[in-house]
Amino acid sequence: MRFQEFGSKELQAVLLLQPMGLGPDAFDLVVPILSQSYHLIVPTIPGLDPKEPGQDFTSIEEIAANIEDWGCEHGGSHVKGIYGCSMGGAIAIRLLSDRRISADVWIIDGGITPYQIWKPLTYLIGIRDFLMIWTAKHMSLKSLREVMNPDKYTEKDIAYVKDCLRGMSNRTIWRGFYQTNNYNVALPIQKPAGKVFYWYGEEEKKDRRWDLAYIRKNLPWARIQENAGMGHGESFTLFPDRFCEMFVACCRVDE
Repeated sequence: MRFQEFGSKELQAVLLLQPMGLGPDAFDLVVPILSQSYHLIVPTIPGLDPKEPGQDFTSIEEIAANIEDWGCEHGGSHVKGIYGCSMGGAIAIRLLSDRRISADVWIIDGGITPYQIWKPLTYLIGIRDFLMIWTAKHMSLKSLREVMNPDKYTEKDIAYVKDCLRGMSNRTIWRGFYQTNNYNVALPIQKPAGKVFYWYGEEEKKDRRWDLAYIRKNLPWARIQENAGMGHGESFTLFPDRFCEMFVACCRVDE
């Protein structure tokens, strides 16, 4: 894993955790804005980094441990904020559970929570997810364009998604989606000293119903925030200015 850093190290540190399926440049639209106020740390997830070919996705637990080790070695065992989207949100939840890193603000954006269902069923769901992403990986640009909302995504956006999918090995696709749905969390999760927010897009509310139920049960102190007009993983990718405003607002709550 590489750790990209942006902004002055004299500023308060913020950890940004990407979703599955996007590359290490996932936060490029918000980095120029947030790096004026924070020192940004962006880990590159194994299997999603073209600068580290030959690597495959490992597990949520191993990635979280690597982030914790790096943070402790580089004086980052406490940061101002941790933001994780989708798979990145799963990593954030694991970090919350481990308690080796602390933060003033935790933002879990559409974060995937561990399935609470019969184990064999998780494999069937994993196979479905693998086939869905494998199919998308092999789609033509024209076909991919037909399944992505043209009112939101430009031709450049669609080409970027195609490149990211093409760079994922079959092993990364399987491990990435299966592990993100079935990682281990030590329950009950103890309430951290910092504030915890669970964001989700208005357009993904139905898809997040299991995750919301998990959050309400196991992180009852989390503040739930619905973001109007957004789908899954769209906050920092399609609405960078609004994302930065919301992020800063969460950091300032109760100050």
